[in-house]
Amino acid sequence: MNNHWIAIDWGTSNFRAFLMNNNQCIDTINAHCGLLSVPDRQFDAALLPLITPWLMKHPNLPILMAGMVGSQQGWQEVPYVALPASYQCFAQQTAQVTTSWGSPCRIVAGASGANAFGLPDVMRGEEVQLIGLAAQYAQEQHLVILPGTHSKHATIAHDHILHFNTFMTGEIYAVMLNHSLLGRDLPESDEDHHAFALGVQNAQNAPNLSNALFSARTLKLAGSITPAQVASYLSGLLIGSELSALPGKQAWIVGSATLTERYTRAASLLGITLTPANGDDCFIHGMNTIYQSLTGALA
Repeated sequence: MNNHWIAIDWGTSNFRAFLMNNNQCIDTINAHCGLLSVPDRQFDAALLPLITPWLMKHPNLPILMAGMVGSQQGWQEVPYVALPASYQCFAQQTAQVTTSWGSPCRIVAGASGANAFGLPDVMRGEEVQLIGLAAQYAQEQHLVILPGTHSKHATIAHDHILHFNTFMTGEIYAVMLNHSLLGRDLPESDEDHHAFALGVQNAQNAPNLSNALFSARTLKLAGSITPAQVASYLSGLLIGSELSALPGKQAWIVGSATLTERYTRAASLLGITLTPANGDDCFIHGMNTIYQSLTGALA
């Protein structure tokens, strides 16, 4: 197989690419050009200028992509892999796409399964991070939090992703602050640890989230929190509610430094220990694990 290749995480809002030499990342690209910013689904035309500097040195580099680029709104829809599944299952269900400049290119499938409540659940992109976490930190079982717009709680056992639950924590936070009465006429706010901790605590006292959310307004009206503290309080309330569903007191957390710090702070208030793992490192290890299984398919 080609020693140099490209791993891409192409999501709804953001694009990240990693130039690989065998299993080592030697360069990266980050751009705010997610699927929503690609006009008329011209993904080929959007990708080429981003990676042209790499292609000038290494023509026709093999490309392996993951994330929402494989969704109905993406370059090509790739059917979900049904859980439980190992990394080999994801390698076997990649989809080939054609590039105008000749690079062989495949897209990794997402994962689907029933959550803890028997409802259907899906992910695209996070499955690669889970594969990478298991590859880096070998142990019999991993309980993993992947925080974000749609946070995931996943269980891995013997290198198989077993199941996961999705929590719309990040999206609810954005909607409540930007499109609801709770966020109306609020001033600019900084991170307030006291208000955040109060939100985490109240999420345990009022476990029905739709009821607890209204306290962001009533506590402000009562003067218990200031308008500038509402955002931090709401963040604590939502993260506290999410963590209360965690089936254990120890878990890994794979995400950005900002979200990892916030979740870890909330978890410590609840007696939960979170072990951080770098999200990019997990993605790179996961993509490399899948790439190495594609013997000849991307050569």
